Amino acid sequence: MNNHRIAWRLAQAAFLCTLGSTALAAGDASDVPLSDGWRFAEQDGESLYRASCQGCHMAKGEGAAGAGRFPALADNPRLASAAYPVYNVLHGLHGMPSFGKYMSDEQVAAVVNYTRTHLGNHYLDAVTADDVKKLR
Repeated sequence: MNNHRIAWRLAQAAFLCTLGSTALAAGDASDVPLSDGWRFAEQDGESLYRASCQGCHMAKGEGAAGAGRFPALADNPRLASAAYPVYNVLHGLHGMPSFGKYMSDEQVAAVVNYTRTHLGNHYLDAVTADDVKKLR
């Protein structure tokens, strides 16, 4: 098994741990798909959110605090600027890991667009794969 695959498996295990009792009690854990390999296989924004964001930011984007602080994405005015979440998904911010090498430009655009149009957010100016490529 190569180093990327080992790192991905460790990240998946950590993700499952972050779900914790809250998600398990709510029944959300069984609905979370895990990609095989070291890149995300999901293509639509909702599936990508559930596979990559939900473990920390929670199912409804409400955020969490405990061993770390995971800001709420729900009703978040910082998402008004499309470049802000794109850059954070690509490169990480504070304790958030970067997902740039695990997602294509299309996948980053999809998960950012989902987050900006769901979870109580209503930012309709869609991000494109070309927008993501410029910030990579």
